[in-house]
Amino acid sequence: MTTIEDTKIPSEDRLRADLYNFLGLLLSGPPGQILLDQCAGLTGDASDLGKAIGSLSRVAGVCKPAKVESEFNALFVGLGRGELLPYASYYLTGFLNEKPLASLRTDMAMRGMTRSPNVYEPEDNIASLMEMMGGMIVGRFSTPATLADQKVFFNRHIAPWAGHFFSDLEAAKNSVLYASVGSVGRAFMEIEREAFRMTAA
Repeated sequence: MTTIEDTKIPSEDRLRADLYNFLGLLLSGPPGQILLDQCAGLTGDASDLGKAIGSLSRVAGVCKPAKVESEFNALFVGLGRGELLPYASYYLTGFLNEKPLASLRTDMAMRGMTRSPNVYEPEDNIASLMEMMGGMIVGRFSTPATLADQKVFFNRHIAPWAGHFFSDLEAAKNSVLYASVGSVGRAFMEIEREAFRMTAA
């Protein structure tokens, strides 16, 4: 049986979707040994993104799941709250559950996106937004989103704050593995921002 995602997606767009989904997976919870091994097996080139991926690979190769879980909790969970609050509302207004979340929910409904029943965090967290972009590109929610629609969603919900978040993640005092995740995310957001800037509306 053919699914929507089986429709022809250009290879470069599938790679973009894969990277969005990869970041979403790493940011949704602490990686286990299998995901760490996958990270360790990555290779990069001489570009900023390639160098960041190479750094993530090296760090992942010496990380243990228990240590990474402690790092994740210190960064995002903590006692009361973690070192970082990875939500669009917080980065854009200083508070959780504000107008950026309401705007996102409206756009999600228009695109047939719904929050997974086992996810309890607000939808404007960075992991969910990465997964939404990945899903839009390959048509996980309906037909694959046009480049123009991707641009609208990215510029409205991701571009205004994700680069800042990834920079904060790079510099966070509790970041070890996640410093490299931050570098990958920041470099990727810069590439996406520039590519969309060059795309006609």
